[in-house]
Amino acid sequence: MRLSDAIEQFIKTMMVEDAHQIELKRNELAEYFRCAPSQINYVLATRFTPEHGYVIESRRGGGGYIRILRIEHDNSRQVLYSLLEHIGDSIDERAAANLIQQLFERELATRTEALLMRSATSAQALSLPVTIDMKNALRAKILKNMVLQLVQKTNAEGVQK
Repeated sequence: MRLSDAIEQFIKTMMVEDAHQIELKRNELAEYFRCAPSQINYVLATRFTPEHGYVIESRRGGGGYIRILRIEHDNSRQVLYSLLEHIGDSIDERAAANLIQQLFERELATRTEALLMRSATSAQALSLPVTIDMKNALRAKILKNMVLQLVQKTNAEGVQK
């Protein structure tokens, strides 16, 4: 297992135990993993972003800390609408994959749905002779339409219950 993966798993395990919010000291975590504090920064910047479902607050200085909060919503529709806003008018393949992973982890999309979404927004599916900006805009439109279908599914399930 790569160091970045180990750090990510360690933090996520701590979050499960501490009700979706933790405070860390970057230097202490770096000492624990015997790595540079910049490695901790890298993991936080790439794996604990809003598109991954997290918000990071930090305070520098002697009593400084890093607080990681898992974004929680009261219901599925709120999560879906929040993700729709995050998609915007353009999204790259990596950000789309992260959002789709969030849908799967929060059980808003089945494994099959998530795999289909990943396939439809992949570089292979969008291998057209157009600019990257146009591909990212098209990817955003496709992903938004798929998320809207999940909203409709959620609405239908709410009516059936």
